[in-house]
Amino acid sequence: MLALVLWVLSYILGSVPTGYLLGSVTGVDIRESGSGNIGATNVARTLGWAKGLLTLVADIVKGLIPVLIALQLGLDIAVAAVAGLAAFLGHLYPIFLKFQGGKGIATALGVFLGTMPLGAAVLVAVFLLVVGLSRRVSLGSVTAAVLSPLVPWVLDYPLPVVWVNLVIGVFAVVRHRENLRRLRNGTEAKLGAG
Repeated sequence: MLALVLWVLSYILGSVPTGYLLGSVTGVDIRESGSGNIGATNVARTLGWAKGLLTLVADIVKGLIPVLIALQLGLDIAVAAVAGLAAFLGHLYPIFLKFQGGKGIATALGVFLGTMPLGAAVLVAVFLLVVGLSRRVSLGSVTAAVLSPLVPWVLDYPLPVVWVNLVIGVFAVVRHRENLRRLRNGTEAKLGAG
């Protein structure tokens, strides 16, 4: 019963649309600006790097807090990982925005930090390397998403972490399908572009 309550609360926390709220404060509907995404990259491009960074940190925390609470309560790593997954799905399908949310990369990072700190560091390094070479955040995000179930498997994390990461990775890649299409067409925006 405790696990179920935690999962529901995790989904609700994940549903808090940080980027949308920051845009609303400045009179901008972030869903109608730039790429239309409520995540940190679009917020940074539309509202500036300060608000983009704030969105990034808040979205990471949304994924991390449920995992830490579950572990603090002495619950199994499987319960903790599913709590993180619930927060991730809340970001993708937020109840507060009629289930139209972001792509979940920052929230996924929060989940990874809680369930597999070393694995998270590896994925961040991969992300930064790909973005540094390509100047495309979406390519770094998709690459990290594809590797997200492989990294904990190689590093011998518990199997529930691997499975939850697989689900997160699949959802993240699917949410980037338009970015993948633009990457194929050579029209995907580069980092630093307006």
